[in-house]
Amino acid sequence: MSQPDDIVLIETDNRVTTVTFNRPEALNALSVRLRNRAAEVFSALASDADTEVIILTGAGRAFTVGLDLKELGGEADAATSVTGTEITDAIARVGKPVIGAINGFAITGGFELALMCDFLIASPDAKFADTHARVGVVPGWGLSQRLPRLIGINRAKELSLTGNYLDAETACAWGLVNRVVPADELLATCNALARDIVTTEPVTRGEIRRIMDTGWGTTLEEGLDIEIRANRTHSRTQVTPKGLVARRKDIQARGRDQSG
Repeated sequence: MSQPDDIVLIETDNRVTTVTFNRPEALNALSVRLRNRAAEVFSALASDADTEVIILTGAGRAFTVGLDLKELGGEADAATSVTGTEITDAIARVGKPVIGAINGFAITGGFELALMCDFLIASPDAKFADTHARVGVVPGWGLSQRLPRLIGINRAKELSLTGNYLDAETACAWGLVNRVVPADELLATCNALARDIVTTEPVTRGEIRRIMDTGWGTTLEEGLDIEIRANRTHSRTQVTPKGLVARRKDIQARGRDQSG
């Protein structure tokens, strides 16, 4: 359990770990210290047997407003330099589903981190913006490639070339976030979805996630080939008649519960 004054809060319950950026006074701006600590946390979670799903969120009014511009501009001293793994690399390599609980501002670098999550749930207070063109920096954490694939290139260009803000409801209508829920229900909703994920078969879940991510960066034809090769390997090494029978009963029971 983290201490309230830790720069990154970590809480694990029933195989779901919530990671919270905790610089609310700075809108969770990604100082070098915060980036280093978050990278350490995600690197550790990659091999943590007690964690199967991760929820990423921010304390206060922001998810994160991106890199600490005061620090970058020399107005505030950087306590340290980036050491070891960068936060983006650590998230990319965690190998487990990451749900973004977007509680407030997700700006520029913060927008990029949100796009690295497997999917996003937002509160009505969530606001997204890409201000790279206004700051004078070309994106380097994937925004220029991930955003057009999610919402379409014309909408992505509108956001990135204007630097305008995108509200939560429009983000949902555009397919950037899966749903918008009341602020006081955000973490509970994410936790419920995370627990649903935990109940799935771990090896199969991980392989489905892997082939989706791999196929997303290829053509449809290549993606279908990735899927069929994964299907054959998994069927040969992981699927047994006994396991299928047991899971079929669970699926039927779950279907009755959710349909009733």
